[in-house]
This record gives sequence, C-alpha cells and structure tokens, in this order.
Amino acid sequence: MSEAAAWLVLFLPLASFLIISLVIRPFFNRYSQWAGYLTILAIGGALVLSLMALKATTGHEGPIGWDPHSWITVGSFNLRLGIYMNSLTAIMLVVVSGVSLMVQVYSQGYMKGDPGYARYFAFMSLFTASMLGLVLASNVVMLYAFWELVGLCSYLLIGFWYHRPAAAAAAKKAFIVTRLGDFGFLLAILYLFFHQGAIAGQGLNSLEIPDIYRAVQTGLLGTAVLTWLGLGIFAGAVGKSAQFPLHVWLPDAMEGPTPVSALIHAATMVAAGVFLVARFFPIFEAAPATLRLVAVIGGATAVFAATMGMVMNDIKRVVAYSTISQLGYMMLGLGVAGLAVAREGHVTAEVARAAVAIGIFHLFNHAFFKALLFLGSGSVNHATGTVDMRLMGGLRKVMPWTYITFVIAGLSLAGVWPLAGFWSKDEILAVALKEQPVLFALALLTVFMTAFYIFRVVFLTFCGEYRGGAPGEHGHDAHAHGKPHESPPVMVVPMVILSVLAVISGFWNVNGAFSVFMGEGQTKGFFEGFFGILAHPLPWIAMIVAGLGIFLAYLMYGSKRISAERMGERFKPIYTLFYRKYYFDELYENLFVRRSLVNGLFAGFQKFDTNVVDGAVNGLANVTVATGKGVRRWQTGQLQLYGLFMGIGIVVIVLVLLFAG
Repeated sequence: MSEAAAWLVLFLPLASFLIISLVIRPFFNRYSQWAGYLTILAIGGALVLSLMALKATTGHEGPIGWDPHSWITVGSFNLRLGIYMNSLTAIMLVVVSGVSLMVQVYSQGYMKGDPGYARYFAFMSLFTASMLGLVLASNVVMLYAFWELVGLCSYLLIGFWYHRPAAAAAAKKAFIVTRLGDFGFLLAILYLFFHQGAIAGQGLNSLEIPDIYRAVQTGLLGTAVLTWLGLGIFAGAVGKSAQFPLHVWLPDAMEGPTPVSALIHAATMVAAGVFLVARFFPIFEAAPATLRLVAVIGGATAVFAATMGMVMNDIKRVVAYSTISQLGYMMLGLGVAGLAVAREGHVTAEVARAAVAIGIFHLFNHAFFKALLFLGSGSVNHATGTVDMRLMGGLRKVMPWTYITFVIAGLSLAGVWPLAGFWSKDEILAVALKEQPVLFALALLTVFMTAFYIFRVVFLTFCGEYRGGAPGEHGHDAHAHGKPHESPPVMVVPMVILSVLAVISGFWNVNGAFSVFMGEGQTKGFFEGFFGILAHPLPWIAMIVAGLGIFLAYLMYGSKRISAERMGERFKPIYTLFYRKYYFDELYENLFVRRSLVNGLFAGFQKFDTNVVDGAVNGLANVTVATGKGVRRWQTGQLQLYGLFMGIGIVVIVLVLLFAG
C-alpha cells in the first residue's frame, strides 16, 4: 500500500466536508441530495482503501509505513506529521469507514425532508474524517487534534436539531463532560512535551508514538512517570468511552438523530477511548497500577450501566446504556493483564498482545451489532413517531425486516452461540475467570442483565399489540393513520448487511486468526475451534445465564406471567435507584451547575481575577494613561511657549555651570 493511498483514507471524507460546506450548501442547496451522494462516495472510497490497509498489514507483527514529514521546526524541536499503520490501525479503519458507510446509506431515508439535510452530511463527513485521522496519527499532537475534532463533531451532531432545548442541553453536556477527561489526556501530552530531554539523548522524539514505545522498552521512562502518563491517557479514554464516573453524557446524547447515535455513540467515537488505551498499551503494560484501574473501572462500568438499561422506557436510551456496558467489557478485556501483574509481578509480551487482541476483537464485533440495534431503533421510531416502548408493540407483523435484524443483533449482544458477540465476550469471560474471579462474577452478572434488557426491548417493541405511537422527532405521520409500516429499502438494506456481519464477524477468531493478525497466538482448525469451544464448561455457563435473562424478559414482557408493575412495586427502592440513574445527574447538577461549595470556590476565583489580576492590569493601564495625559499638556503646539521653555532651560544650564563650577 502506498503512502498516498493511506492519506486518501483521511482526505476523501475531508474533501466531502469541504465541498458540501463551501459549494453545495451555499450555492446548490436545492440539490441537497448531492450532499448524501458525495458523502457515500467519499466514505465508500475510504472503506476500499481501509480494506487494502487490512490486507497490507496481514502477516506483519510490527507497523508498515513511511517516514513522517516535518511540519514545525523550532531549534531542536521538530514536530512531524505521519501515519502509523499497523494491525490495530487497519482494524479501526475498517470499523469506522464500514459502519459509517452503512449509516450514511441509511440516513438517505431517515433524514429525507429534513431542512438541515446538507448540513447533516457535512458534519457526518467531518466526523468520519476526524475519526480516521485519530486512528492514523503517528504522533500525539496530531492524535490530540483529531481527538478534539471528534468531540466537536459530536457536539454539532448531538445538537443537530438545535432549536430543541433538550438537544442543545445534551450537546453542551457531552462537550463539557468529555472535556474533563480530555484535560487529563492533555496533561499527559504536556508532560511528554516538557520532558523531551529524558529521551532526546537517544535520538528519540517524545511526541512520536513509535519513539514512545522505544523509550518504554529501553527503560528511559521510570515506572512513576509511566503511571502518571497512563492515568492521564486513561482519563481521556474514560471521557470519550463514557466510563464511570464520566458516563452521564451518553444517554442524553440520544437527542441527536438516530443515525448519529448509531455511528458516533455505538461504533466509533465512544470506541476511541478503547482504541486510545490499546494504542498506548506499552505504557500501561509498564505501569501495572493503571492496568488494574482499567480492569476495575471496566468491570464496574459494565454492571453499573446494565442495571440502568434494565428499567429505561426510551428504546434509544436502553441501547445507549448497553453501549456503556459493552465499552466496560472492552476495558475489562484490555485491563485484565494488569491483574496478572498483581498476581505474578510481571506482564509478558504475549499477555500484553493477548489483552489488546481480546479487547479490540470485542470492539470489532460490537461495532456491527450495536450499530444495527441503533438503526433498528431508528426504524421503529420512523414508523411509530416515538421512542417510548410503552407506545409501541406488535411491530413484528408490519416491520418483519426490522424485527428479524433487531433480534439477530440482540442475540449477538447477549452472546448466544454462534453469533459474533459470543466469540469475543467468551474470551473476556475466560481471561477474567483466570485472572480475577471477582471481575469474572461482575462480567457474568452483566451477561444476565444484558440478555434481559435487550429482550425486554424486543418483547415491548415487536410483540403483543400496537399501542398507538406518538408524534415523532421529524413530524413523521405514520402513527396518525394508525398504520406503521416497514422502513424504505434504503434503510432496510444497511440493516440487513449489518445483521450478516453481526452473525459472521466473530468467525474471524474461531481458529485464532484475529489474535494472530494482532500479533499473538497460533491458528488452529476452523471446525476444531467452532465446535471445540463447546467442550469447555464456561461457554455453556455463559449461555445458560444469558438464556435465563431472555426467559425472565419473556415471562415479564412476553407472556406477562410475571407482572412487571408488581415487580417494580415490590422492589421500588431499587427500581427507583436504577431509573433515576443513581442520582448522578442530580449530583453533578448540584455540584457543578447550581449553588454549591464548588460554585463558591469558583466565585472566589472570579473575585480574585476581577480584583487582583484585573485590578493590577487595569491599574497599570490607568497609570500609563494618566502619565500620558500629563505629558500631553506640555505638547501645546505653540512655538512661543516652546521658545520660553528653551530660554528657561538655557538660563538654568548657565546658572548650574556658574555655581557648580
């Protein structure tokens, strides 16, 4: 693969954004459908090039690539831009461009008739370009620039319908909360920038990702330094991936269009945090404390988010909490090697690569079935005009394609053999059991809750009788006629393609081929792996637990042999705790927004800034102005006055010379 082709992966969607923004919107807005076609063409081209990158990296343990290009040189400092192409990069390129392409095709039908049609596709093009740039970056400055662009695009797309107060508030909330995590990431980058001397003597650049790897491997950075760097990087990952305690923004982000949720908040942007940990895994590998933190936060988040998904009535919010939970699973997969550090006192290279492979494989599978769940949610919203599952029901009769694809995605999410989710989730469970039984118990509990809440959605939405619907986000009027119907082919076809991927993507690692692609392990026979895994008890335990969750959902929402209302009353305190999201929104609202000790502290900072900082600056300015006014009085422009003072000056000089000798 040539370097030009690799750069085109980034530049194609970027060019789409520029053409839509500078040409189509201002001059050809009545042909706004061109924006959709151009976006699909650009991202389709990026997908083809990403598949070329995937092929090119196959069989390479290390990166393939090219020397970076100098951009800014100041003294001995040289900032270079380049591409870091390895197996992790290629996997993420395929996930981002592949899911994005399906979402853009789907959006042709979902966003039809929206007055912001061209603006929507401009933002989508910019987001895709930003995410691809983040993945391709070979240095931390370039990575951070695209990292922040991704956050900006998320803000723009969550608040796409900015005339709605809820959408505008959700966009601000997402932007502010993720900034908290990004501040930690920025501190890590600044530390690397201001401590270049530690590795510059070895001919390395502290901002280049490959050079950071070499510095870690050669011991140029101490354990304490690496621990702080790891914590800063993980803080950024916690914000973007909505991990506890910075999880509060993601459910509210569902105020954006559903295709936005499918792309940004299921498959790509939220996965950027997992990618960030994987990209800098050598730092985490050398700092065991951070790996343990990654594992614990991931396991706790998986359970924490699943409990809230069990009680929500908004179909998109249920899927959003599912996303948070599954991202916790990925973090658990990445961080479980840290538990080996605590137990054995070291991490081998094989363990480290295995941890990356396990976490990223679940990211890969999750992207397809979770994007499908969001698109399915958008399809039923498009038909019924509501996201409230209590107003749906009976849709399997009139929306068979949406129903079938949604059930496939739900089974894959629940980890049912042999769908994609089974293969990656089972690997995380196996490693967690081996390294730390407590985290394994949390993961297994999450399996039960995941199966329950996703099939609660299935039974409430598609089974029983239709319950009327309600006015929708676009003003769709399908519900007004009492006849919801299947979505148009332009929306159904992407769902069908994603459902196929939700079935088969897990087969990549049936024989260990994905792990080998990531640089770890050996392959075995396909059928040996396909059927051999059932010879072990753990997969059966996991499927039985998932089956129990599905069965309980059926009893409560399918056959209704167990009254959901009565169960809610019996366990009302727990139900209320879950439904109110553990009161985190109220806590943050009171702590950071309304009157509080923190606001008092901020008020003190404001007074100091006004009275001391501004006072000093304004005082200096006032002295300067007053001095200028005083001096200005001597400059009258009258020649006779100037002559008088010149005469006085001469007299003074003569007198000084006479009396001073």
